[in-house]
Amino acid sequence: MEKTSYYLGIDLDNDNAVISYFQLNMKEPETVSTVAGSEVYQIPLILAKKHGIGQWFIGEEAKRLALLQGEEAVSGLLQAALAGKEFFIEGETYKAQELLALYIKKLVYLAGKLGNPVIPDFLVITLEQLSREVTELFLQVAERIGIPEGKLTLIDRRESFYYFAFSQQKELWLHDVCLFDNRGDEVWCRRLERDQRTMPQLVTISEEQRNIDRANKDASFLKIVSEVTGGHIVSAVYLTGDGFDGEWMKESLSFLCKGRRVFMGKNLYSKGACYAAAGKCMTEENSWQFVYMGDNEMKVNVSLKVQSQGKTEFFTLISAGDNWYETVGECEVLLDGSNEIDFWLQLPNSKEAKIEKLTLADLPERPPRTTRLRIKAQPVSDMEVKIRIKDLGFGEIFKSSDKTWEYMMSLENVQ
Repeated sequence: MEKTSYYLGIDLDNDNAVISYFQLNMKEPETVSTVAGSEVYQIPLILAKKHGIGQWFIGEEAKRLALLQGEEAVSGLLQAALAGKEFFIEGETYKAQELLALYIKKLVYLAGKLGNPVIPDFLVITLEQLSREVTELFLQVAERIGIPEGKLTLIDRRESFYYFAFSQQKELWLHDVCLFDNRGDEVWCRRLERDQRTMPQLVTISEEQRNIDRANKDASFLKIVSEVTGGHIVSAVYLTGDGFDGEWMKESLSFLCKGRRVFMGKNLYSKGACYAAAGKCMTEENSWQFVYMGDNEMKVNVSLKVQSQGKTEFFTLISAGDNWYETVGECEVLLDGSNEIDFWLQLPNSKEAKIEKLTLADLPERPPRTTRLRIKAQPVSDMEVKIRIKDLGFGEIFKSSDKTWEYMMSLENVQ
């Protein structure tokens, strides 16, 4: 029997986590509820250790245990792990990173208890904001809990929304798609748009943060949604966040439902992370027709023009749409007599390319095609790439000079 790939998506912030799982034979991802038969999806980011034994509990169970033992549970683990903090529990010191890894491991096992495999084929964790520090932290967490290298990706909640929206039936993304995320007095308003003139279609998300007047929430939210959707054809609207709890939406909901489909729930981001996990594992021939251009995605393709088996072709080192924290391009080439290398920089929606010429100063003189170079391209931001080139020589005929060249390549002026 052929094995069905198993994907996990976790939506995480400093207070709670939501975990969903997905297999390609399922209609849509399922979300783990800690209360059977209910939609209680949020699992508090809290840990507690049972006195005298090495048994740990998470979420509401941890809260109850801590109350029973007359102590505070460990909370705020995400920020604590990023800050390198430690916790002193029952005479032992624990690094916050260890405890965060333990929490994530228990989350993964929660999904495993529902008849799923223990370790997913791919795990995507979605957070409000990404940084290199966050990426490095979770790569270490993945190693601690046995997630194989290359089987974890981090995305922000905007990208999770993108994956969720385009995994629905086409009528829901035929035009723009809006997401309103209400937490406390703040509402994040996100509108997803796609450029149908390009192939693949470029997708962008415009966003703004607004405040709701607590004294008159319905009227305040009505003003926000009318301004955000004004002048745009919107196919679907998604509402998420604790701020939408209760029955306070009357006129605002009525306005949103006119000519649009409206959905509300607290597991959109974790489901989107599941779809992202499945998308990351797609083969090239099955890949979908969209490229997301968010804050963390590369905006420009970086390629080399090469000769391969008598044919001229482009070898892509960096692809537009790839997350700059994770992507790296590397190849080996033979120089054809020149000490210069042309890098072709191209926007994904343009037929024109900018050529960036790099000169290898003091490269030893050799006959054509007898200088082998290793070229590595690693982004340092979404608009800047560090290029490192190393002379490998040519076997026993021409020894390597061990010379290396480094350049910082800006992508700002590519049009």
